[in-house]
Amino acid sequence: MVVHPATHDRFDDLAAVIGPKRPDASVCWCLSHRIDAKTNAALRGVERGAFVERLTREPVAPGVLGYDGDEVVGWAAVAPRAQLPFERSRKIPHVDDQPVWSIWCIRVRPGRRGRGISHAMLAGAVDFAAAHGAPAVEGYPVDNGGERVDLTMAYVGTRALFERARFELAAPTDAVSGGFPRVVMRKQLAPR
Repeated sequence: MVVHPATHDRFDDLAAVIGPKRPDASVCWCLSHRIDAKTNAALRGVERGAFVERLTREPVAPGVLGYDGDEVVGWAAVAPRAQLPFERSRKIPHVDDQPVWSIWCIRVRPGRRGRGISHAMLAGAVDFAAAHGAPAVEGYPVDNGGERVDLTMAYVGTRALFERARFELAAPTDAVSGGFPRVVMRKQLAPR
């Protein structure tokens, strides 16, 4: 499997992973944690895809895509925390004042789950952040203790997934997803 930035030339692949089956449907498009709540609520139907398409034209791609041969099989959203609603979150704390990057969504296409793709997507997101100078990377997964996580809420990842990628527990949070508490997992990429 190979991982590439979700640049504009790969927008159709990105749409295949995070977009709706019907173009006019108002699905997440991985925007609920990328933009403020007011803007997120205002974007409807095709506007959501158009917003993401514009993100792929930015100098830094909005995340990474994973490929098994020519088939796109996964996505991971990653960006500087300062550009995200997490920056102002009352539920997910700041660990310190480092300009960390956040990984908040890991998606594997149906029919491809259970093959290690989420691990590759997490590693690809870390590499992408490191290539753009991130001193550290954070994720906010559920601490599910090995219990099954509903697939609609599994996009945040699990503590075990992040631990396998050598992230360390950095802080508890007041956030919950799918009935499980979320934690801040941190991977230091550059000396402090």
